[in-house]
Amino acid sequence: MTDRGERPHRPVGGVDDPVFSPDADSDGHDGYHPEHDGHDGQADWDEAWDEPEYADEHLAQDTGPRRGDRHTARTARRAGPARVARRLLVFVVAIGLVAAAAFAAVSVLRPMISGLGGGQSDYPGPGTGAVTVVVSPGDTGRNIGQTLADAGVVLTAKAFSDAAQDNPASSGIQPGTYILKKEMKAADAVTFLANPANRSVKNVTIREGLWKSETLAALAKASGKPVSDYEAAAKDAAALGLPAGANGNIEGYLFPATYEFAPASTPAEQLKTMVQKAVSTLTSLGVAPENMQKAVVTASILEAEGSTTEDRQKIARVLLNRINQGMNLQLDSTVSYGVQKRSITTTDVARADKNPDNTYLNAGLPAGPIGNPGESAIQAALTPADGPWLFFVAVNPSTGETKFSVTAAEHDQNVKEFQAWCSANPGKC
Repeated sequence: MTDRGERPHRPVGGVDDPVFSPDADSDGHDGYHPEHDGHDGQADWDEAWDEPEYADEHLAQDTGPRRGDRHTARTARRAGPARVARRLLVFVVAIGLVAAAAFAAVSVLRPMISGLGGGQSDYPGPGTGAVTVVVSPGDTGRNIGQTLADAGVVLTAKAFSDAAQDNPASSGIQPGTYILKKEMKAADAVTFLANPANRSVKNVTIREGLWKSETLAALAKASGKPVSDYEAAAKDAAALGLPAGANGNIEGYLFPATYEFAPASTPAEQLKTMVQKAVSTLTSLGVAPENMQKAVVTASILEAEGSTTEDRQKIARVLLNRINQGMNLQLDSTVSYGVQKRSITTTDVARADKNPDNTYLNAGLPAGPIGNPGESAIQAALTPADGPWLFFVAVNPSTGETKFSVTAAEHDQNVKEFQAWCSANPGKC
């Protein structure tokens, strides 16, 4: 037998018992009782050790924490808060990265979105460069805004229309040509357009009584375009909208007024505008299309010969009285036009020139208008005064004083008064 003091320790649950005693096992069994079964103690011990049931029984009943388990639990308790903190830190960092990526994406895409009109709707201003924009008659705020947006002046048409609604001065925006900056703030664009001083359109004033040749020269000088371009455009009667009675002659229908033509407008467009003005004026005065030519021819004479409405109405009556009595009109204004040389008086050579406008040689009215009359002259042609006059003469061309007479003798006296004025004013007759 092996001495009890030398027997090996029995491992239980992986823990060495420090003292061998009946109370060593936690399950209440005696660790070694050879007297119970009469077997050799060592053999019983070895048999018990090798027997699976014994080990299993103790493992199943051993519900207390083992050293490894206690170590694991303590480690878990110590590691728990740290692990949670690490996970929280990772989560926060991840959220931060996502936010940073989102911010970067928005920063990159914002200009693209703005360019598509889906984000920013207005430029911050003040703008750069220069761009020419035309505001047409009848344009609404939305129309103007779209024109500006297409030209790159404002970002969106809506930005301009909104700014125009907020600025009462926008109601004063006039048609014309403007030179603005690109990428302007919409409110600044409204303020700029509302100031008439910013219109860059050149004005051209066509005064009453100018001949066609003089009118075309004035238009060419104002626009910088060749006179030949205007002369070519003047020949296209259909494009200009001339009445049929004009027989393709634009003379008399270049209505005198002050015009504002855009720099890009063509000679044909300018002439058409003037013809339309003449036709619309005649229509507003009640002149039917078939009577427009006679009215314009008569008015062109009154424009050249008279200076006041009253005188023009009397001259209109003289023309009717002479025609009704079969007398030639004998007007120096028609002779001057026929030879295309302006003068108050005419020479014998000029009066003998055979052209259709020479009323010394030809009966009735001249072949066509001898200039471009204004509205006052047209009204006088439509409303001749009542009277028996057959003659008239401007006795003082500087003041326009005109005297009318019924007989040739009276007229001769008035002519002498005119000749006296010419003698007192050499070079003016």
